[in-house]
Amino acid sequence: MKFCPECGSDLAERKIDGLARLACTSSECPYVFWDNPVPVVAAIVEHGGEVILVRNAGWPEKMFGLVSGFLEKGETPEEGVLREVSEELGLAGTIREFVGMYSFTLRNQLLLVYHVEASGEVALGAELQEIRRVAPERVRPWPYGTGPAVSDWLLRRGITPRES
Repeated sequence: MKFCPECGSDLAERKIDGLARLACTSSECPYVFWDNPVPVVAAIVEHGGEVILVRNAGWPEKMFGLVSGFLEKGETPEEGVLREVSEELGLAGTIREFVGMYSFTLRNQLLLVYHVEASGEVALGAELQEIRRVAPERVRPWPYGTGPAVSDWLLRRGITPRES
């Protein structure tokens, strides 16, 4: 951001609450760009006893993760995660458990991760390139993003996570 979205003045870095933040340069405008984390919902989708991992279009060939997406205005995290499962996989879902909240500082996101049991026939949405079905005990959590949530979910099921 270069300009204030409220008055159009330049933004400049200023120390606020001990941190460098972008703030409006106009003495009459109180705007501060707080750069708060963005809420993202993610689903550990279980379908037919297997976990569905997804590869988004544009991701490297061997990179798979969870169904995830940005929470939309006016929806609850529960509604958002079920919407993402439906949009990306064409499946109906039932939330079985809230796995937890995870900070993904690399992308300035707050991840809200759920275990979702899904039913129906998989129909890949436009954002996905492919899926992999993996038995829970064979899932290998990754060290960043939603990976720690997968590890926690496996531990709750009595499964010692395998290393990536």
